[in-house]
Amino acid sequence: MKKFLVAIDQGTTSSRAILFSLSGKPIYTSQKEFTQYFPKDGWVEHNPNEIWNTTRKVLTDVIAKSKKLKGKILTIGITNQRETTVLWDKSNGKPVYNAIVWQDRRTEDFCNELKKRNKEKKIRKKTGLFLDPYFSATKARWIIKNVPKAKKLIKEKKLLFGTIDTFLIWKLTSGKVHATDATNACRTMLYNINSNKWDNEILKLFNISKNILPEVKNSADNFGITKKSIIGKSIPINGVVGDQQAATIGQCCFSPGSVKSTYGTGAFVLMNTGSKKIFSKNKLLTTICYRINNKTTYALEGSIFTAGAGVQWIRDKIKLINNAYETEKIAKSRKNNNGVYLVPAFTGLGAPYWSPNSRGLLSGLTRNTDWKDIVRAVLESVAYQSFDLFKAMNKDGLKPREVKVDGGMVLNNWFSQFLSDILDIKVIRPKINETTALGAAFVAGLYIGEFKSFKSISREWKIDKRFEPKINKSSRIKLLKGWEQAIKRTLI
Repeated sequence: MKKFLVAIDQGTTSSRAILFSLSGKPIYTSQKEFTQYFPKDGWVEHNPNEIWNTTRKVLTDVIAKSKKLKGKILTIGITNQRETTVLWDKSNGKPVYNAIVWQDRRTEDFCNELKKRNKEKKIRKKTGLFLDPYFSATKARWIIKNVPKAKKLIKEKKLLFGTIDTFLIWKLTSGKVHATDATNACRTMLYNINSNKWDNEILKLFNISKNILPEVKNSADNFGITKKSIIGKSIPINGVVGDQQAATIGQCCFSPGSVKSTYGTGAFVLMNTGSKKIFSKNKLLTTICYRINNKTTYALEGSIFTAGAGVQWIRDKIKLINNAYETEKIAKSRKNNNGVYLVPAFTGLGAPYWSPNSRGLLSGLTRNTDWKDIVRAVLESVAYQSFDLFKAMNKDGLKPREVKVDGGMVLNNWFSQFLSDILDIKVIRPKINETTALGAAFVAGLYIGEFKSFKSISREWKIDKRFEPKINKSSRIKLLKGWEQAIKRTLI
């Protein structure tokens, strides 16, 4: 009988389940997009029930496929959009409000208030994070403060909090397990990365009761068994990792100093720093990379809020393209960018600016500018934002010579080459681009002993293509100066 691993990859715009062979090869994928809600400027929400229903559908699809292939699913790994926050009723599993998405900026005033009270330094020291609406704590506080049902349930001790992984585990196990892993917990701004515990002092500051929080486990651990009546099969859940940490594992960045960058809805650069916590002087985040066998590995992270979401914008809102694949041909059709720059600050700017008030800006337009220049500017903006993160790393004394890349955008060869040109380092694309899902599958497989160590996982990783800088120095400097000017205008 064939043996399989399954990864649930619950992302910002879609829910997916992927059936993997034990060698990490994707056998079958089921994917469903779900609705994005924008109730006000800077607000972003999802319907938790729609997330759950799409996840259940894709999972039952891959289970059916495994049966057709006469195979056995050994375990499930879950990876998820991080920071997105759900609060629900313990007695019936019903959410009290929509999920507030990681991109949401509604709690900016409260973050500013805490900054004025000089709380950021302490929070940074304990959590590795900056005071920003990005993280879960202020989102949870907002729901508790503004939703009467949440207040009522807290009094009755029936309210539960979770990031998306926790909500899915709760649903899959029919309320038997309320848990998360260290990589998701550390993105809430409520978790102390030094003591590896929920922090009482921070909970008090946000007025959040400890009893609504999930148990924090290792990334490879026992997260319960799926209920047969829910998905048609009882399968153990043995891996849970936040999406960017999962991609780091899928890219086999196990040695300190190794770097990956994922280009999905947003873009995220993670550098493995081993057992050492590095506190950036240049506004990068200190975070947990993974926790295996109660041993914590740390990472330095830079977060870009808009990458693939920019391509989605020109497809769905501006209607310049029909699909993302067209962008490569369009970008290639231009000899240069004609001085056109887009700063995609649609929901503010992430690292290293942390400017929630910034909004998108298109500059350098002339009578000669056409729609193709704008398409190219969207792609270029992602490389420039990546440059800003690598520049911050360099200032912190960390100088990677290569970066492993993944995510939908890097399938575009023009973009991957431009990224190498702008970063001025080697860009390496793996054979299996589904590194986020793969990381979750690897972690679950590690727990059940199908992989003996990270070393045995590394043997499965293969290169697809290597991109090396080709641009001349003066052209690169000119492009980056133009970007710098565009950023300055955005930050005004």
